[in-house]
Amino acid sequence: YLAKLSSVGSISEEETCEKLKGLIQRQVQMCKRNLEVMDSVRRGAQLAIEECQYQFRNRRWNCSTLDTLPVFGKVVTQGTREAAFVYAISSAGVAFAVTRACSSGELDKCGCDRTVQGGSPQGFQWSGCSDNIAYGVAFSQSFVDIRERSKGASSNRALMNLHNNEAGRKAILNNMRVECKCHGVSGSCEFKTCWKAMPPFRKVGNVLKEKFDGATEVEQSEIGSTKVLVPKNSQFKPHTDEDLVYLDSSPDFCDHDLKNGVLGTSGRQCNKTSKAIDGCELMCCGRGFHTDEVEVVERCSCKFHWCCSVKCKPCHRVVEIHTCR
Repeated sequence: YLAKLSSVGSISEEETCEKLKGLIQRQVQMCKRNLEVMDSVRRGAQLAIEECQYQFRNRRWNCSTLDTLPVFGKVVTQGTREAAFVYAISSAGVAFAVTRACSSGELDKCGCDRTVQGGSPQGFQWSGCSDNIAYGVAFSQSFVDIRERSKGASSNRALMNLHNNEAGRKAILNNMRVECKCHGVSGSCEFKTCWKAMPPFRKVGNVLKEKFDGATEVEQSEIGSTKVLVPKNSQFKPHTDEDLVYLDSSPDFCDHDLKNGVLGTSGRQCNKTSKAIDGCELMCCGRGFHTDEVEVVERCSCKFHWCCSVKCKPCHRVVEIHTCR
């Protein structure tokens, strides 16, 4: 539902909030109270889709989106590790985009993080515009998590979604970095000012993809009167706040199955020489593949001409394209 915001024009009027499909009433109310932030939420949703599709570009499930709700299909309605990744990357996308808008001065409600000031134990001076990640994370918690909390956060699925939402935000928080600028005569570093910056969103995606690969299968348990998620296999060590968790095993994503929202891998390109998941044997699930020869045109024999242009010749070559049956 977050990604669906990307198909709407600028969200600048309260009436627009009512038209955003997939939002629950409390999210619509938040939208109306935070109109200036909603374009950032939309950007975060689009960022999440793009990163998800990049991370899974060579997998059977490649994070395909649909024109209907939910935009990721029925995959996210099941408690699978794919759903865990979608929730985590979406939550992270909102926190990232809102924080970026704060730092760039787009929002009146927030700006740079002014708590990072003074000298540091390493000898440099905190200065510049530190990313206000606290505001971005708080907004993501309020806007994204409200959907699960409104259901009553005691069902298995609500607990799973809330955990993975937080794991997505942790992927940013735990990878904040220090960026610095040197000051001095002729570029010397006599004096250094530094600020805290978010990692590139690609780094966030990489971290969450690793967490996806090592995700923990969980089940609900009770500690006193509190319902919690614990590893299904008691021999596994407990998951941390940074790990992804899931409740149900994933389908193999091989065959077209509309009932479960699986598009299948027929027609997908595969790598004939790879033994990994992007290889034709695994990607095509043993069904075999078609091979077609196509001609591609590339730039070659490029030369620099003074001043200032680069001129290239078009080169034609034939390549083999392999697609699953």
